Amino acid sequence: MPVGIIQPSNQIKLTNISLVRLKKAKHRFEIACYKNKVLEWRSGTEKDLDNVLQVPSVFLNVSKGQLAPKEDLIKAFGKDKSEEEIVLEILRKGELQVGEKERKEGLERMQRAVVEIVAGKLVEPKSLRVYTPGMIERALDMLSKEAAQAKQEDDKEKGSGTGTPAGEDGAVKKRDLPSWNGVVTNKSAKSQALEAMKALIAWQVIPVMRARMRLRIVCHVSQLKQAAKVVVASTDGDEEGAEKEKKGTVKDRILSYVEEVESQGENSGEWEVVGFVEPGAFKGLSDFIAGETKGKGRVEVLDMAVVHEKD
Repeated sequence: MPVGIIQPSNQIKLTNISLVRLKKAKHRFEIACYKNKVLEWRSGTEKDLDNVLQVPSVFLNVSKGQLAPKEDLIKAFGKDKSEEEIVLEILRKGELQVGEKERKEGLERMQRAVVEIVAGKLVEPKSLRVYTPGMIERALDMLSKEAAQAKQEDDKEKGSGTGTPAGEDGAVKKRDLPSWNGVVTNKSAKSQALEAMKALIAWQVIPVMRARMRLRIVCHVSQLKQAAKVVVASTDGDEEGAEKEKKGTVKDRILSYVEEVESQGENSGEWEVVGFVEPGAFKGLSDFIAGETKGKGRVEVLDMAVVHEKD
């Protein structure tokens, strides 16, 4: 007999639930969950399964109230697993089903989140002014179209046999640049924003650069002229370049991280420099200071992202 999904007062309509499906042993198993709770449980913010599961049972078809036969569960998951363990496996590994409306709303929320992050971290190189979210959104749309067109042209060249192998003429091929194909809902907004920024900087569909960090670096004067002992591995495999850096002084190496010095000077036995650093260099600089000064030097963040707001 079909089993209905019942709340205290009435039967729950399918539109009020989220389904999680897992295909295994030629069967599709389903569990019925409360909306918005599956992702919270998977991220660890929701611990109570009672707040996640509508019904602690496994179904073949939730909308029809068709429970999964015991023999199907044994065949798919093994005889040693309890139904509770099977429910947890489906909850962990299953595909979350959402309606078209929810999918569209989720995609729009993710789009806004990604655009806002990018807009806060990229600037116009000359003026250092920020772009509005609308301008960033249009730039990402342009980027998606350019990347798709470049891929089509590349595929056409490969098909005709006239394409130049990557790197053969010394030029950077568009197909080798970071690409952007739009937002997805199964990745974090932060990670997608980083991908979007890399692609925008590489393609330059609009003039952009990362907003630089403004730092204060303090080091004891007695350490400045010492030969740097901490060696940062060369990113391009240039051993000669790495050797040159190894011979530099502590002060030389610190200043090599700073793109633009705002001020520097000595006071009470300490040397202080305030300047602008590309965000990607911050960790290397911090590690270098920590390793060379044995905790006596420090790096202070004055501004996470230096920008000029639009009038």
